[in-house]
Amino acid sequence: MRGKNILIGVTGGIAAYKVVEVASRLKKSGANVKVMMTRNATEFVSPRTFQEITNNAVSVEMFGDAANFHVAHIGLAKFADLILIAPATANFLAKAAHGIADDLLTTTILAFDGKILVAPAMNTKMFENPATQENLKILRARGVKILEPASGELACGTSGKGRLPEPEEICAAVEKIFSAGRLSGKKILVTAGGTVEAIDPVRYIGNRSSGRMGFEIARAAVEAGAEVILISGKSELEPPNNLKFVKVEAAVEMRAAVLKEFDSVDAVIMSAAVADYRVKNPAAQKIKKSAETLTLELVKNPDILKELGGLKKSQVLVGFAAETQNILEYANKKLVEKNLDFIVANDVTAAGAGFGVPTNIASIIHRGGEVENFPKMSKVELAEKIISRVENLLAADKKFFPAENF
Repeated sequence: MRGKNILIGVTGGIAAYKVVEVASRLKKSGANVKVMMTRNATEFVSPRTFQEITNNAVSVEMFGDAANFHVAHIGLAKFADLILIAPATANFLAKAAHGIADDLLTTTILAFDGKILVAPAMNTKMFENPATQENLKILRARGVKILEPASGELACGTSGKGRLPEPEEICAAVEKIFSAGRLSGKKILVTAGGTVEAIDPVRYIGNRSSGRMGFEIARAAVEAGAEVILISGKSELEPPNNLKFVKVEAAVEMRAAVLKEFDSVDAVIMSAAVADYRVKNPAAQKIKKSAETLTLELVKNPDILKELGGLKKSQVLVGFAAETQNILEYANKKLVEKNLDFIVANDVTAAGAGFGVPTNIASIIHRGGEVENFPKMSKVELAEKIISRVENLLAADKKFFPAENF
């Protein structure tokens, strides 16, 4: 952190008082800290407080003299290695997502092309409002890092998600951003989404996967500095920026796309929900509804993960086990049979886990037998934990069992 230039943007939320300690901690860590505040933020904390903590003038007004810049927003943007917005109100998120620049803070953000960390804090209903969630989605897609709010008692007297994380957590997130690039020079292949197997030109056999987990893993790998290839089956999600995106449909197409890249990558994370079976003879034309029953003959799809387990040399190989019963037993069996380095297992019937939700409840089982059990968390957070484990294996220059011993 020493010598890093951090610009803190404080918006008008009651949690602004916590940011005084954030500024103090960052200053003590050796960073150069400057603060800009919205006019509403000054109703909660005095600019002089931040000025004394940081030993720097605090900027509030677009045309004020506090920042000592000829053009304040340009000067502040040039100063910063990172901009931290804490607390970030719903109003700020809306303006930032849509490029509205009507005060010093939002104008500086628009003039800045570096790293941005946003820590939302607000009433639970406001945070969960579809408009706020859509704005967060837009910002994430642009590469803005979002620090998820904590749950608990809120200043408005209600309880739920919306609390600003504690200062130590915010500072840890800042430090983590500056440590990004830990996978620089590494190439990571991620699969996501569900494969679809044609019945006829209109219908298919598929599954409930949205692709969200795989997309978040790919995004986390990009943020860690890796060169990323994302191979996705059916998904309505927009792929993250700054990666190679390959769209496929059927399992055989995914197999071909994965094998094409396999020899050139350092790690493969197979989070896609690949169909186990396909229709043996898909109809060339739409099947008309005539008979009372319809019989389809299914044949097994290739087991891509097992094939990779037999082919791997030095690659880290990660699989997923989406189960409905005997979770750890089935996952551990898959880990061994497919020669994986670790496997991410979850019960897709549990509330807040599995398909079509933004959260997950998972366990990571490692080759050596260690099991990490995680509580319910966002798929963004779980993706970061998965990438962290991959990073550890790659950094350790781990020696793998050769394929002939598999």
